[in-house]
Amino acid sequence: MRFVIKRDELLKALLIAGRAVNSKSSAVPVLANLKLELDEKGLSITGSNYELTIKTSIPYTRNDVEIIRNTKEGATLVNAKIITDMARKIDVDEINFEVVDSTIAVITAGKIKYNLNCIKANEYPDIDLEPNGIQINLTRVEFSSLVSQTAFAASLKEHRKQISISTDLRFSANVPAKMMVEVDHLLENAESVKVALSDKKALFEFESTIVATRLIAGDYPNTKNIVPRITNYELQVNASDFLKAIDRVNILSIDRENVVDLSLSEDVVEISAKSTQVGSASEKLDVFKFTGSNLQISFNSEFVSSAIKALNSEDVTFLFVGEMKPFVIKNPEDESVVQIVTPVRTY
Repeated sequence: MRFVIKRDELLKALLIAGRAVNSKSSAVPVLANLKLELDEKGLSITGSNYELTIKTSIPYTRNDVEIIRNTKEGATLVNAKIITDMARKIDVDEINFEVVDSTIAVITAGKIKYNLNCIKANEYPDIDLEPNGIQINLTRVEFSSLVSQTAFAASLKEHRKQISISTDLRFSANVPAKMMVEVDHLLENAESVKVALSDKKALFEFESTIVATRLIAGDYPNTKNIVPRITNYELQVNASDFLKAIDRVNILSIDRENVVDLSLSEDVVEISAKSTQVGSASEKLDVFKFTGSNLQISFNSEFVSSAIKALNSEDVTFLFVGEMKPFVIKNPEDESVVQIVTPVRTY
């Protein structure tokens, strides 16, 4: 195996594939390596920790600009951290890479030369990266919206997001939240992403990169049963004003781990917090609209603040059932986003 490659192109690909490598895991030592494979299409680099696999490719040319030259096809495994550090610190435009006797990768660039131990490629696990099952296409904007408005709530509170797609497909899959965030980070300038969902894996393909992740077994909780169908109180406020008030009051929620109290009536909306050690704080909102009888409810300020920020709207609407019942936070102009937060008992 042999090639000369543009340093910036190689480093970018190493960083992308390396995101799937867990250097601290020793359960499968071979997965501390990246798989480099040169064939008729170009150089592909694969990293995996079994839960997440990322494969990204570099073509021989792009826009008539030569990226890879002086080649001999082949494959090898090299330590992910070391080769990435090498590429990062090399300060010339091209890197020469050649595998000698299947055990040594000779890497030269300018005056520097590295002899890096490598492993035969056939020792790398066989990972299925074929797009099987249900397949849909999403724009980057659609995908990023789904992730930004839901992933932060995973395992903390219920959050549902819907988008309209030009298909009558119906499917359900439990994808780890951190994997969705990872894909969103990798999208960069991609215009769209192809999603394939089978019974065991989710596959995301965009530009020259493929990301595969295992699905979480079991059925996701039925959120339709969590969203209250009838509410007795409604509060409409400016999102920025509400967030700032929470932030100021939250300074004194030391004793109760970011728990603040919300007192509601047609005349007054007040946010407060208290600490037996430090004191108390309260702030009344100037602009609001509240419908219903008097209500007092307590909640984790971080949960509510994160939910409001994720809505990315000028105004927000709170819908309450009662003092200790889960409540809804939503954008009054967008019914596709529904968030449910559970109150905190303070007595």
